[in-house]
Amino acid sequence: MPIITLTTDFGIKDHFVSAVKGAIYTELPEAKVVDISHEISPFHITEAAYIIQNAYKSFPKGSIHIVGIDSELNPENKHIAVQLDGHYFICANNGLICLITSEFNPEKIVEINIHDAIVSNFPVLDVFVTVACHIARGGTLDVIGKTISEIKTIKGITPIVNVGNKQIVGSIIYIDNYGNLVTNITRKLFEEVGKGRKFKITARTAVFENVYERYSDAINFEIEKGRREEDGKKLAIFNSSGYLELAIYKSNPKTVGGASSLFGLHYRDTVSISFE
Repeated sequence: MPIITLTTDFGIKDHFVSAVKGAIYTELPEAKVVDISHEISPFHITEAAYIIQNAYKSFPKGSIHIVGIDSELNPENKHIAVQLDGHYFICANNGLICLITSEFNPEKIVEINIHDAIVSNFPVLDVFVTVACHIARGGTLDVIGKTISEIKTIKGITPIVNVGNKQIVGSIIYIDNYGNLVTNITRKLFEEVGKGRKFKITARTAVFENVYERYSDAINFEIEKGRREEDGKKLAIFNSSGYLELAIYKSNPKTVGGASSLFGLHYRDTVSISFE
């Protein structure tokens, strides 16, 4: 039985997540349901895409991923099921999939058309669960939708490389639980453009001239602990997902303050890298 994952902006206070799980188990008692996250910022497609992109690859091929972000059905927000990289994604056609598929071409995309047979104002509970359980039983996408060749895309979210490869201009796409800032600049792009040249990373008033492999690499452990710069030290790192991250060493947004608050940076704020 394939795993069914859930990613939503429902939070955990209300009944929505439990209702969705209950509907899955009612229809498919042997199902395996895994939560990816229910703390996505409301309607935040880019944040959801970043989390899903970095989580789904750890699941076995054939896993089914329900995404409940901005999923209300309307003429401009249809529902789709996508077979991609050996996985299945069920979500709204709101641009989220294009953020996940930057390096992959979907194997199949269908626009879900079973809504006439289901009365619902909660599509994740009714429509998405029905589709997920159908796929989990071995059903094909053709039964629940019509094949389409294109999906909605979101523009203006990829880094820009200036003429002469002297600068990369990117932006913040995600702020993690520690208040650290994840940009849309990848290690691959940084190395292709930089080619080993010296560089300076600028984000508002924060400036970085080194990128570390690990957070602790920013700390000089040869200095006596009481005298070394440690908690609160700013640093840039390529995180485990391969994205440039601006961070505070051992930051705690509730006490020391995270990079977001200390640097005064927020979602979509500009981050630039200048090369010599």
